Amino acid sequence: MPDTNPTGDWMPLTLPQLDFWEEFTFHPDQPVSTVAHFIEIEGDVDQIALKGAIDQTIREAEILSARFRAEDTGEAPMQFCDPDLVPELMVTDLRDKADPLAFARDLMEQDLAARLDLRHDKLSAHALYRIGDGRYLWYIRAHHIIVDGYGLALIERRCSQLYNHYCGAGDAGLPFHSLASFLDEENRYQDSPQWQADRAFWADYFGKAEGIEVLERGDEDYGGPGLCGTHSFPPEFAGGLQRTAKAVDIGWPDLLTLVSGLYLYATLPDTKKQSSDSLTLWLPFMSRWGSVGAHMPALLVNILPFRMQLENSERLGDFLKRSAAELKQQRRHSRFRIEQISQDQGLAEGSRYFFSPLINVLPFNSPAFNGCRAQRHILGSGPADGFNLTFRGEGDGRELVLCLDGDPNLTGKQEFARHEQELPAFLSRILQPEMLARPVGSLVGETASSAHLEKVALHFPM
Repeated sequence: MPDTNPTGDWMPLTLPQLDFWEEFTFHPDQPVSTVAHFIEIEGDVDQIALKGAIDQTIREAEILSARFRAEDTGEAPMQFCDPDLVPELMVTDLRDKADPLAFARDLMEQDLAARLDLRHDKLSAHALYRIGDGRYLWYIRAHHIIVDGYGLALIERRCSQLYNHYCGAGDAGLPFHSLASFLDEENRYQDSPQWQADRAFWADYFGKAEGIEVLERGDEDYGGPGLCGTHSFPPEFAGGLQRTAKAVDIGWPDLLTLVSGLYLYATLPDTKKQSSDSLTLWLPFMSRWGSVGAHMPALLVNILPFRMQLENSERLGDFLKRSAAELKQQRRHSRFRIEQISQDQGLAEGSRYFFSPLINVLPFNSPAFNGCRAQRHILGSGPADGFNLTFRGEGDGRELVLCLDGDPNLTGKQEFARHEQELPAFLSRILQPEMLARPVGSLVGETASSAHLEKVALHFPM
C-alpha cells in the first residue's frame, strides 16, 4: 500500500475499495452497491436527544463524508474525508399522512434506488421520519465502497450509546477511530511476518482448490430483479441451535453455516461442486478483531472460500467439530484480502472470483435506546452472486431470519421456491439431538432424495 497521506488530506483506497471502484467503472449508471438500514424506534422517545445522537455519530464516522478523486492519467483513485461533505440529517414529520409508515418506506426506497456517481455525489444519506407520537424511523444509506453491514451496525450502536448518555443512562463512550489510523495499521500489517504467513497459507489453500469459478466484470447482470425470499424461525429454533452448538462445543453461527453447507451440498447440481466429496462455500469474515477497525465504520469485510469436505461414514457431530476447527484456522489468516489472493493467483484485471454459494451469518444485536423498543430493518445489502443465504439474528440466535437470494438465470423459480421450503425444514430436522450420531452421508442422501422427488413433483404433478 502507498503512503497513507501522500498529498496532504488525500489517502489511497484500500483493496476492497478499489474492487468497488472497478465495479463502478463497469456499471456507472446503476445503483448496484448501495447498502441501507432503518431503525424503528418506538416508546418514550426524546427527539432532541435522538437528533443530537445521530448528528454526533455522523460527524464521528468520518468515512460517511468521503469523496473520491480519479485523474485522467490512469493513476489510482484517492479519497478524502471532507468535513464539508458530512451528511445532513433530514428530519421529517409524517404524522399527517394517511399511512405514515408506507409513505416513509416509499421515500426510503426511492433514495435507495437512485444512481450514485462515486466521482461527484454524496455517498451517504440519513433521515429521521416521525410516523407517530412516539414512533420514529432512522434511515441510514451509504455506498458499499465506504461501509459494510457491520459498519452500519457500529453506527447504530454508537448512536444508541450517545442517546442513552444524553438521557442520563451511561457514559458517552469513545468516538470512532480515524480512517488514517486504520491505513497506517494496514501498512504495518503488509510489512509484517504475519502478512507473509497469511499469504503462504492462502497460496497453499488455493493450490489445492479445484474449479473455483471466475466472473468477468462485464458479465455481471445487475439490470433485472433477482429472486428473493425470507423465513422467520420460531423462538424455539434458537434454543435448539444453542443446545446443539453446546453439545459439539462450537459457536452457533459456525453451526448454522456448516449445516446450511450440508443442505447446499445435497441439493445443488453436481456442476456446482468441485468434486464428489466437497463443496466450496464463500464466507464473509469481518477481519476486525484485534484491529482499530473493530471500532471504525468502513468497508473491511473480507470474503474467503471454505472447502467443505465430506466423509460419508463420519458422524454429524464429528463433522461439525472438524469443520469448525478448520474455520478457526482460516480465521487466523482472514485479514489477508481476497483481492490480493486474486492478484497472486493471476486473475486478469476486470475479473474476480464468483462468490457463490455464499453463506453469511450476522449475529448482531439491535441497538438499545433508553426507554424504547428498537428494531433493525434491512433495505439493501448490495449485489450478490449466484445463490446466497443470509441469516440475521440477535447475538444469542433469537429473532433469526433467513434471507435467500438467487440469480434467476442460474436458479429457476420452482427450484428457488423449493429451497425456501426445504432449507428451514432441513435445519430444524438436523438440529435434533439424535442427529449428531448419524453418518453425514445418510443425512445428505436423504436430503438429496427428497429434493429429487420434489423436482419430479414440480415437473410432473399428479
